[in-house]
Amino acid sequence: MAKVLVIVPFPMDDDNLSKRRAQLNAVRLGDGIDFDFKPVRIAPANYVSQQDSVLADIGILEAGLQAEKDGYDAVCIDTMSDSGMSALRSVLDIPVIGPGRHAMLAALMLGEKFSILAMWDRWRHLYTKTLAELGLSHKCASLRSAGLQPNNQSLLAGKEEEFFPALYEAAMKCVEVDGADVIILGSTTMHEAHAYLAERLPVPIINPGPLTYRLADAAIKLKLSHARSSYPAPSHIAAEKLAAMGDIAARLAGGSK
Repeated sequence: MAKVLVIVPFPMDDDNLSKRRAQLNAVRLGDGIDFDFKPVRIAPANYVSQQDSVLADIGILEAGLQAEKDGYDAVCIDTMSDSGMSALRSVLDIPVIGPGRHAMLAALMLGEKFSILAMWDRWRHLYTKTLAELGLSHKCASLRSAGLQPNNQSLLAGKEEEFFPALYEAAMKCVEVDGADVIILGSTTMHEAHAYLAERLPVPIINPGPLTYRLADAAIKLKLSHARSSYPAPSHIAAEKLAAMGDIAARLAGGSK
């Protein structure tokens, strides 16, 4: 049985974690593979600044550092920012899949240009960073936001009647005004809107979280992983320091309740 660790980028209780785990319902992977969802201990309140990006990288690195030793065959990162992906690739030999860049690359298998549909404008820097790293800015028809305040814990629960039509309206502008051939959901927190949008949009729409699960499955079966020349191993893995930081963050979070 292959095992995949899905790192969820915020601390959360079991109820909210189940909302993340529900992404598995969108893809049929068959027998022979299992997924464990693990929330981080170190995280920003949201991903809206450079400070947040640093905390996110550290938190996801700390959460996934022992994945290979714990018997996992691959790691998926549950955020379009791809936070911690490069750092984890430097310390792990198993595949590490981030949804941001992989969704963009998958979109180019389906069309000439794609748009990224976000909840709000403050996530824009996450996409422009990845587009610049991949050299794909010219392939991005637009970055559009529906102007909605996200909730990283409860996701879209209870807001469907308000949020789904607003996302649809923004997505149609991506197609009719911007010329997108493919739409990418701008966050794994938006996965609950995928079925609604897929039934109504005239173009394909990529659900980035389930895409990473399929890619992890393929990487395991094909015995593929990242190139060490692109992700060189550190001279020393700071496991103890990272674990200590995680312990402190967990204590501080517990004291704030």
